[in-house]
Amino acid sequence: MSDKRVAIVTGGGRGIGRGITLALAEQGWHVVINYRSNRQAADEAAKTIESHGGSALVVQADVGNLDDHAAMVDTVLEQLGRIDLLVNNAGIGPRQRLDLLDMSVESYDEVMAVNLKGPLFLTQRVANKMIELLQSGTIDAPKIVNIGSISAYTSSVARGEYCISKAGMSMMTMLFGDRLAEYGINVYEIRPGIIETDMTSVVKGKYDKLIADGLTPIQRWGQPDDIGKMVTAIAEGYLPFSTGEVINVDGGFHMHRL
Repeated sequence: MSDKRVAIVTGGGRGIGRGITLALAEQGWHVVINYRSNRQAADEAAKTIESHGGSALVVQADVGNLDDHAAMVDTVLEQLGRIDLLVNNAGIGPRQRLDLLDMSVESYDEVMAVNLKGPLFLTQRVANKMIELLQSGTIDAPKIVNIGSISAYTSSVARGEYCISKAGMSMMTMLFGDRLAEYGINVYEIRPGIIETDMTSVVKGKYDKLIADGLTPIQRWGQPDDIGKMVTAIAEGYLPFSTGEVINVDGGFHMHRL
């Protein structure tokens, strides 16, 4: 069994996920870096962590494929003996941005599988394991963090399936927050704004101008480390009297301004 607290970060090798894994490792967590297809990025993240004296385990699983969940969770428990934190970070946008009137069933199903259905049932599985670990005295005060998006409430008609998936994740956060409170398992949603990652690189020019023109009160792109710091604050127990809570990390985008 690991003598360190163990965090599973889905999609932990790139972008926001990488920022989260590095921040947690810096605080002494044993980080499980889940990846779907980019083994190189996951290995590089693990190597960076280990070069700074941290601990990482790389595990392949497609969050959108429910059949992969058991193997991933079982591998973590067999090798590390505990799960103290689950970060549902893995997410995708549509392969092609199409008008809502042209959105395909196939695109909807693919995005929803990775962004909502997968995290929902992975959380269900991990939550049940956390309850067992709590009852055996193996862990104390585990937590679950969902990485949402301002797209949960901001209409973007060229990627409706993504917006719907993130809106669903917000309700998922409240539902698990409600259901798991009796066990002392707090659940949070971090809602990133415009974060500089591979996913947003295709619209960099558009958002550079919007940010410069005052779209957000804090006039810069968000960085993966901004999300990593907030996950770490939750992981370290600095929000003990909050659950089902949405935490905006968006440069102030969520404020209504005149």
